[in-house]
Amino acid sequence: MKKISVLIVDDSAVVRNILKEILSSDKEIEVVGTAMDPFIARDKIKRLHPDVLTLDVEMPKMDGISFLRNVMRLRPMPVVMISSLTQKGADIALEALSIGAVDYISKPKLDIAHELSGYAEEIIEKVKIAAKARVLPNVSEIPTTKSSQRESTELLTKLSKNKQQGKLKTTEKIIAIGASTGGTEAIKEILINMRPDSPGILIAQHIPKAFSAAFSKRMDSLSPMAVCEAQDGQAVLPGHAYIAPGDRHLLLVREGARYYCKLDDGEPCNRHKPSVDVLFRSVDEAAGDNAIGVLLTGMGADGAQGLKQMHGSGLKTIAQDENSSVVWGMPGEAVKLEATDYVLPLNKIAQKILSLIGEAE
Repeated sequence: MKKISVLIVDDSAVVRNILKEILSSDKEIEVVGTAMDPFIARDKIKRLHPDVLTLDVEMPKMDGISFLRNVMRLRPMPVVMISSLTQKGADIALEALSIGAVDYISKPKLDIAHELSGYAEEIIEKVKIAAKARVLPNVSEIPTTKSSQRESTELLTKLSKNKQQGKLKTTEKIIAIGASTGGTEAIKEILINMRPDSPGILIAQHIPKAFSAAFSKRMDSLSPMAVCEAQDGQAVLPGHAYIAPGDRHLLLVREGARYYCKLDDGEPCNRHKPSVDVLFRSVDEAAGDNAIGVLLTGMGADGAQGLKQMHGSGLKTIAQDENSSVVWGMPGEAVKLEATDYVLPLNKIAQKILSLIGEAE
């Protein structure tokens, strides 16, 4: 069996050695080279043709983001970004995902040796996922629907009113979205194409705690809806989207005619917290057939059973199709379970959600 060939790009010799030792410890991975800066990396990519690139975001001579843009333009390939878990690191990692990186991981903590075993397991898994991932064009630069292209005065006026007004009509409709690898860009594609008065959206994206707030702010700046990191007890209102914090399960609860977010610090489900299954099951129980479930790109099976439960209860369910998914794990499992009403390319999902909402009104 051919091993996954990896090129490590990092300006720190210590980090390069740690990553090389970790990745080489797996029998399915071969580190074919290392590079201390993007210029050396460029020559080694041409010569070694690696399957996966690990790329530091901060390097001398050329930063990782600039180099990533060049890679995606000249030789698109799976890239795992190595980022610090800081506000700046989160912003840079999210920008890298928008350019085409498959995933990101924190820098190894060089002074805490006992934590390296858990880190090793995570980066090995992410490199293996990246090797199987479909490297997609930068969707942020490719118009997919009319609504993603418009910046009309009417839309901007609605957006301003929606985010400042606070007094919005109540609704019993709820949209629940789950995603993992490749999900930050997939979620963006949906949110930028929703209406300012769309039903409340709850989102479970597998993401580190340090990144979820930055991701929420990024989506808020792009979407006609008001987007925030969910808070415990927060009312779910139309025109708003709520993203689960990176270290909490997000659930929907109902009191009378009102919906609320509930954050739970329980055990991970399917190895994840937040878990898509936890969100979907809570939405099924709280909202009944007034909800729509959407399962997007991601490795593994989280969300598939929850979507099946929603589907069995008569809720409308949507899964992203294989061709538009970075990794067709989670939505693929849902399709196998016959848990979906619709299997659609990413650029058709927002349109279908709005259509289903219209039919229900």
